[in-house]
Amino acid sequence: ADLSMEECCDKGIEWANKNRICTSLPLVLESRECSMTQVQCCRSQLEKQYCSDGIEFANVREECDSQIGENATCEAEYFKTCCYCCLLGKAAQVQGQSCEPNLKIGYQCGIVFRACCVKGQEGIDVSISDDAPKREQVEISKEELDQEDPYLHDGCRGGGPCSQQCRDTGSSYVCSCFVGYQLQSDGVNCEDINECITGTHSCGIGQTCVNTLGSFRCQRDTSCGTGYELTDDSRCKDIDECETGTHNCPPDFICQNTPGSFRCRPKLQCMNGFIQDALGNCIDINECLSTNMPCPAGQICINTDGSYTCQRISPTCGRGYHLNEDGTRCVDVDECSSSNQPCGEGHICINAPGNYRCECKSGYSFDVISRTCVDINECRRYPGRLCAHKCENTPGSYYCTCTMGFKLSSDGRSCEDLNECESNPCSQECANVYGSYQCYCRRGFQLSDIDGISCEDIDECALPTGGHICSFRCINIPGSFQCTCPSSGYRLAPNARSCQDIDECVAESHNCSFNETCFNIQGGFRCLSLECPENYRKSGDTVRHEKTDTIRCIKSCRPNDVSCVLDPVHTISHTVISLPTFREFTRPEEIIFLRAITPTYPANQADIIFDITEGNLRDSFDIIKRYMDGMTVGVVRQVRPIVGPFHAILKLEMNYVMGGVVSHRNIVNVHIFVSEYWF
Repeated sequence: ADLSMEECCDKGIEWANKNRICTSLPLVLESRECSMTQVQCCRSQLEKQYCSDGIEFANVREECDSQIGENATCEAEYFKTCCYCCLLGKAAQVQGQSCEPNLKIGYQCGIVFRACCVKGQEGIDVSISDDAPKREQVEISKEELDQEDPYLHDGCRGGGPCSQQCRDTGSSYVCSCFVGYQLQSDGVNCEDINECITGTHSCGIGQTCVNTLGSFRCQRDTSCGTGYELTDDSRCKDIDECETGTHNCPPDFICQNTPGSFRCRPKLQCMNGFIQDALGNCIDINECLSTNMPCPAGQICINTDGSYTCQRISPTCGRGYHLNEDGTRCVDVDECSSSNQPCGEGHICINAPGNYRCECKSGYSFDVISRTCVDINECRRYPGRLCAHKCENTPGSYYCTCTMGFKLSSDGRSCEDLNECESNPCSQECANVYGSYQCYCRRGFQLSDIDGISCEDIDECALPTGGHICSFRCINIPGSFQCTCPSSGYRLAPNARSCQDIDECVAESHNCSFNETCFNIQGGFRCLSLECPENYRKSGDTVRHEKTDTIRCIKSCRPNDVSCVLDPVHTISHTVISLPTFREFTRPEEIIFLRAITPTYPANQADIIFDITEGNLRDSFDIIKRYMDGMTVGVVRQVRPIVGPFHAILKLEMNYVMGGVVSHRNIVNVHIFVSEYWF
């Protein structure tokens, strides 16, 4: 099938990336155009790769000759060109020169020059590759890789995927652009910034901005005018007509250049006091008309040929004036500076040329009756207009004050809220409010009703709900409380309020002997030695529950022991349970369930009777028969409250009666422990 131009180019690029050579490129002979495309794309890719290598070598080694040697291949030329251009850019940056390259060094060299010149960008990549994939390395040893190529694992090696600058972040890479370019939306390619459109150029008035790749230039809109010429950088430069010989001065004149023009100065010079005109004639200077008076005060200037003379004058001063110390001119008499105070107290004396006048001071008004200046009460004349809060009158003025909780602003009139909390008036926390403040306390404290400032500890244990905060005992501490448990057998639960029983049997912190069984009860443990009587043996199905231990003894008669065989007691069980102290006892509590296993007798002939034969102190327990799930169950109930600590052994019998005779009997010994506390 015919390949597109893009597919042919991709084959050439792929070959260059894998082999770094184009001489043995497998060409598609069926299409001459495809073969030419393969060769061109392969060479272009090699040029980008070796150019990137040259840039990297210049950045790392700061020189190029040791790598180039005597190799004269095209690839070496690519490497050398980019390495040299990068060194030129770095040198320009060090010398403080402009990073804009000279156009004569070439476009590609200019890009490398500019990129290497830019400083202050960590991990800058100056690859000229557009979208070249990462090339594979020639297989060499790991030691050679580490020594010769410290950037082997750099994701930006060879330019990476970025069109201009690439920075390897370790797990990825970040593309950036040269000055004058901006990153496109694909995050890889860069496009030129048109400074003329964005308004970021520096062209002045009368100049037109012309955009260039990565920069711009300013071009004058109009000509420079007569006497100036336009330079290559669009600036106007003065033409020195005297140097170029384009002036028209006569032979008796000397050409003197001026900005934009020139002047012809005669060779014959005039004496002091004269000035030459355009024709070279000497004309007298009238010094008396100059802005700087040549004669001192009190004298008149008289012009002479080439000079001037000064003549003394004797002025006559009128009322309100007197001669100065030199007697040359009349000066004003400052009546207000006299110690006699011509205007009197409460007035202001204002001096005027040859006279003076009296006015009342600011804050005073003239009273036509007493013909004196009296104080103006500004607070009464302008009520509510001068001060935000309160106005206080003073002789000739007034001042403003603020109410409590406010302070005077910098303008002397307005009042602003005073942050009383800055002076720490509260014992704990302070909240500033407009014109005042509010004290509040941290958690576990309450504000004192006496002063409203101090914080008092809240006794959480004494509150109406204090008895329900802790399961055992509450201890008040400043700002909080602590729950405690009985000194032994309990520990505080993770919620810091409840008490948890310590299972000494599981924790193996008990002191029971090897022949004894440890039984955990609330707040402690018991060591029990439960052995089977004669003619009975322990069953292997000893049951261990959370609150009970059961040891079951099964009848095991010796051979020819008739009395043992005829004994109706088949099993003797020992069960241990732990009960709480029921302080509020309202109804019977069911504590033990005895499930009867009917022997192999007809159901209509057997009757099961449950009974408590021993240990029922104060008739605290009873037993009732119940049918559950097709089984006969004996339910032992606690019918009276028991206050711990308490220990009793209930002996329960479960009799199978047939024809009025007990044919089968099971005995259950229940060890009941009632703890003092139960949580």
